[in-house]
Amino acid sequence: MLPWFKDRFPIYLAPMAGVTDVTFRTLCKELGADVMVTEFVSAEGIMQADHRTRKYTTFTDEQRPVGVQLFGADGNRMGEAAKKIIDWKQPDFIDLNFGCPVNKVVSKNGGSSLLKDCPLLTDTASKIVKAVGDQVPVTGKIRIGWDQQSINAPHVCQLLEDCGIQAVAIHGRTRSQGYRGEADWEIIDESAQSVKIPVIGNGDIDSAEILKHRKETTAVSGVMIGRAAMQNPWIFSEAKTFLESGELPPRPSIAERWSFVIRHCRLAVDSDRYGEEKHTLMAMRSRLMTYCKGFPGAKPLRQQLSQVTSIADVEEIAEKSQTLRLGSQQDIPEN
Repeated sequence: MLPWFKDRFPIYLAPMAGVTDVTFRTLCKELGADVMVTEFVSAEGIMQADHRTRKYTTFTDEQRPVGVQLFGADGNRMGEAAKKIIDWKQPDFIDLNFGCPVNKVVSKNGGSSLLKDCPLLTDTASKIVKAVGDQVPVTGKIRIGWDQQSINAPHVCQLLEDCGIQAVAIHGRTRSQGYRGEADWEIIDESAQSVKIPVIGNGDIDSAEILKHRKETTAVSGVMIGRAAMQNPWIFSEAKTFLESGELPPRPSIAERWSFVIRHCRLAVDSDRYGEEKHTLMAMRSRLMTYCKGFPGAKPLRQQLSQVTSIADVEEIAEKSQTLRLGSQQDIPEN
């Protein structure tokens, strides 16, 4: 068994392209995320030693255990790419992306397209395990199927287990669903019961209460949180406290949330992932707009954050937002 499953129910931060970069993973680790997976990276890009591709594999020792996620459909090439990554980075595991629904990945026979071609999926997984399985564990991430007429996650999990894959994360939607509708946790549970390797459940875990419910009512060995962490990265610490004590911790104040947002901006600029400060803040605009969901006056805040070009811009918006909020509270007459 992978060591992070021993006597634990690990909470993963899901890999999300353009979101779970090294900076965001650092912040989520501090808040209690147990296991990290990098943004997916093209095996062909790695083989070409492309600098733009290689940067997606960056992580820090503090983020361990951390895996690098690969996508592709040529097992031999992916195996060679995995060897290069291990030489560069020495990750704790290699994760195979058999679940991405994005057209540009699927059109290259990557991601969830392999759910339609189980012989190719098993050939790909087997060759990667053969190439690097004696150096690091190999895991995989899938969806429950290509569409509602071809749900096959339990069978795919069995195939991957037979290939030597040591854990499988399952997003509870089909590829055709994208992110619409509800995640099917009955299929996730059935899949977890069909194999001996750990299965990590993913989909619609947006609160500590739901996480605890999935832990107690399914056979999963861990869970993976994705989109909910974009708005509320505190979900990791909230979930851990709730699992341990049955009580929810106080939610962070608006001031604490703004402090976190500004720190994220500073770390992102320092990382140089997106270039100079202006380009970094432009790249982060959608992220900042997601953070302010649930803030008082969220709509005008989103409009302002959609135009920021500097940390100073964000600090000014935060200060005005909190000043207006305090002013409105003082205007409320006492009973």
